[in-house]
Amino acid sequence: MGWKEIKPEELNVNPFTAIGKEWMLITAGDETHCNTMTASWGGMGVIWGKPSVTAYIRQTRYTKEFVDQGEYFTITFFDETYRKALNLCGTVSGRDRDKIKEAGLTPVNVEGTAAFEEANLIILCKKQYHQFMSPEGFDVKENDTKWYSDRDYHTMYIGSIEKIYIKE
Repeated sequence: MGWKEIKPEELNVNPFTAIGKEWMLITAGDETHCNTMTASWGGMGVIWGKPSVTAYIRQTRYTKEFVDQGEYFTITFFDETYRKALNLCGTVSGRDRDKIKEAGLTPVNVEGTAAFEEANLIILCKKQYHQFMSPEGFDVKENDTKWYSDRDYHTMYIGSIEKIYIKE
């Protein structure tokens, strides 16, 4: 099975379902040295005239180190048969175990950045902006207390969509 590149305007995905319910992996590094994490927070849209994604990574996540070091990251989506793999990638740290291997995923090179052969959708993103989400920025203070009682705040990343691949 191969990959077909499509334009962003050809993407037929509901981000509320794909991200919020089905989940995605955020991955950075190359196929020989990378890390990934499951995410259910994010978005897709247009900013600065470019099709873009937003991804949110907590300070303590190992994947953040890889995203911070590189120019690119990928977000990948899978069918429901990979739910256990996505759950593992969201609960186990790559610092401690080879969670990619344990999840049964195969890293592949996508323009110098890692993604996964088993995905049905790969979006290659170029970092455009990042911002630490500090407690002072909350207009609705309940969001701070509900989501950050441990004070492990996210960094928001905006990545322009450089390429999109769907499995044929």
